Amino acid sequence: MNENRAGLGYQDFEEVRSQHIFYIDKTDFIREWWENADKVTLITRPRRFGKTLNMSMTECFFSNKYKDRSDLFEGLSIWEEKSPDGEYRYRKLQGTFPVIFLSFANVKAASYKEMLFKITKVITDLYNKNDYLLNGNLLNEKERKYYQKIEPGMSSELATDAISTMAGFMQRHYNQKVIIILDEYDTPMQDAWISGYWEAAVRFFSGLFNSTFKTNEYLERGLITGITRVAKESIFTGMNNLDVITTTSDKYTTSFGFTEEEVFTALDDAGLGEQKEKVKKWYDGFIFGTSTDIYNPWSIVSFINKKGKYDTYWSNTSGNGLVNQLIQKGTPDIKQTMEDLLQGKSFEAEIDEKIVFDQLNGSMDAVWSLLLATGYLKVLNVRTLDTDEEGVGEEGDVWYTLTITNLETKRMFRKIVKGWFKNDTEMYYNEFIKALLNDNVKKMNTFMNKVALNTFSFFDSGNKPSDQAEPERFYHGLVLGMVVNLSDTYKVRSNRESGFGRYDVMIEPLDKTKKAFILEFKVIDLDEDEKTLEDTLANAHAQIEEKQYEAELISSGYLPEQIRKYGFAFRGKECLIG
Repeated sequence: MNENRAGLGYQDFEEVRSQHIFYIDKTDFIREWWENADKVTLITRPRRFGKTLNMSMTECFFSNKYKDRSDLFEGLSIWEEKSPDGEYRYRKLQGTFPVIFLSFANVKAASYKEMLFKITKVITDLYNKNDYLLNGNLLNEKERKYYQKIEPGMSSELATDAISTMAGFMQRHYNQKVIIILDEYDTPMQDAWISGYWEAAVRFFSGLFNSTFKTNEYLERGLITGITRVAKESIFTGMNNLDVITTTSDKYTTSFGFTEEEVFTALDDAGLGEQKEKVKKWYDGFIFGTSTDIYNPWSIVSFINKKGKYDTYWSNTSGNGLVNQLIQKGTPDIKQTMEDLLQGKSFEAEIDEKIVFDQLNGSMDAVWSLLLATGYLKVLNVRTLDTDEEGVGEEGDVWYTLTITNLETKRMFRKIVKGWFKNDTEMYYNEFIKALLNDNVKKMNTFMNKVALNTFSFFDSGNKPSDQAEPERFYHGLVLGMVVNLSDTYKVRSNRESGFGRYDVMIEPLDKTKKAFILEFKVIDLDEDEKTLEDTLANAHAQIEEKQYEAELISSGYLPEQIRKYGFAFRGKECLIG
């Protein structure tokens, strides 16, 4: 550590080693992957966990382009690996295979046409880098014409088989089957779902991956990385040669990310050893298979690079768009769970690691599965049902207890929620909170109606919600905002009652000399003879009194005169507070 610089953004293994950039030895991944001998391996890990650097490392080790670069591995674990008879068994493998290394990391597109152009650009770059194949008599006239047709914007039919065709050319040239590495395979898939061309993208990638990894007779081994495991039924149809490694799998558990021992050693070497416990609170929490206390490399290297300054380094590296959309447009139950998570609680859910993007709009479990895969949630406990449990599931079902990963991730979620109340809406929201705390009912009504008008659309799930459902979505967005903005001085709790909009919200100050608040939300109910918002407001207050909501606060030591009770009556986007 003293000799190596803690540089950020390095993803090329040769560059890291040649320029003496801070590096934690992960070359045992090469041994484990080779000895597992799976034909095609898909490994999913959250972003910024060293996937690209490890793929570059694997290329440098196996590729015949690096056959004279054993210096890159000297002193690392793979170079010192010995067989029982004392032979350095992996040194002979270094630099012995033709390797195709591709990345879809930059294939981010708002349309299918744009996506296809960027994919064909990646494939064209592959052909350009290997144009030495055009020398001599390796390719016949038809193959040369084919080679010249490979260009950005080529047809999807031509692009589908282009990688496997290149593998065939290389196999003939080197008389050796090819290792194919594909990094960030799912980046274009996420954009396809967000931008609305999912089905077209699925059809293309299904053909591309089938040709490259399933029916490719020139393939020695395949290695794929990404953030999510997109369901086999979508793009890996029929690939029975695919070994899928997710965050809950027991293979390669310490190959991506830093272990606690590695982090603490790096902190000691950097003169930051006294920060270990606080670093653990901020950045620990990732769990891969049976390995706990895994740290995000980007955050740790950034922390060392910034000489011990704490910040949300990982969550500041973009990539939160899908997470933001899923929570913001999610059901009230999702927002209710987010309230609990932001207050340090956990919850139990079924997890299916095969992400089916088509289900993200309607399935809570699909959303939690995605948040687990992307690193925003972690597993505290796993339990398998021994018997059928009414209202829970059947015998054999697996339930995961989940919570927010660490302090850095919690701050990221807080930032997302704050982002919902922005521009004019943020001003109205802040003024509403100020009016609430100062008992200014007139201003509360003025600003709440402006907040409601501006934010209902943010919490619209996109499925033409009814007027009754809108206040329910809005309510949870509002309470999430309270949880985030008042967390330093208040505890905010919500307990959902039956029916749309019937909720009890309690805002309890950490300083017991200050005022506490009870808020009751109700939507006008014409079946209950509520002809006006004033009628609905009266029923809200009646509910507060009948259910004795103040009892909890009084038992906590608050005097009745410290407790404020407010009803919120909704009709469409109109709100009356009193």
